[in-house]
Amino acid sequence: MRITWYGHSCFKIEAGDVSVVFDPYRPGSVPGLELPPLTADVCVCSHGHDDHFYPQGVTRTGRDPVLPTTQLATYHDDQRGALRGKNLVTLLELGGVRAVHLGDLGHPLSHAQIARLGRVDVLMIPVGGFYTIDAAAAAAVQDALHPSLTLPMHYRGDGFGMDVLSTVDDFLRLCDNAETPDTNVVDFSAAARPRTVMLKCPLKGRP
Repeated sequence: MRITWYGHSCFKIEAGDVSVVFDPYRPGSVPGLELPPLTADVCVCSHGHDDHFYPQGVTRTGRDPVLPTTQLATYHDDQRGALRGKNLVTLLELGGVRAVHLGDLGHPLSHAQIARLGRVDVLMIPVGGFYTIDAAAAAAVQDALHPSLTLPMHYRGDGFGMDVLSTVDDFLRLCDNAETPDTNVVDFSAAARPRTVMLKCPLKGRP
């Protein structure tokens, strides 16, 4: 499986001839970021906010693969959606690899939700707080799910992201085996040790 980060919570995952894009963002919705033209078989959006819901930005291939999928109804806040509504957690299995995108999860996962997700190979998790879980809560979710590869998302960085979000630093300090490669692409290998990878954000105007 190959995973490409396009900033904020937008990822494209590819396995074999199947491709899925998660949470493409509308133009102008995330400071410092501009979504490039994307093509995929499937587009999944965790909720309807502009910084997560722009399916028009993804050209569909016309293929309609049948993917083993588990989706959990969660909340965008810790008050059962009273502040920001609902959020969808999605588990997809591609080529035997189980990838989970948590969207804008705003609360800890319950024991039942953790059990339903089962084995998690790749975890895409918000860490910036304010709108979502913060670094400490994200680390607790990571510990509960035991992913082989963790990819932090939805945080503020140098030149991108919303001012109210925290940076990724607090989360990385809580992680073992943190890596910061100079790329926005990572390949998953089941043989690799568990690791957290902070991918490089593709800033607007950067080649």
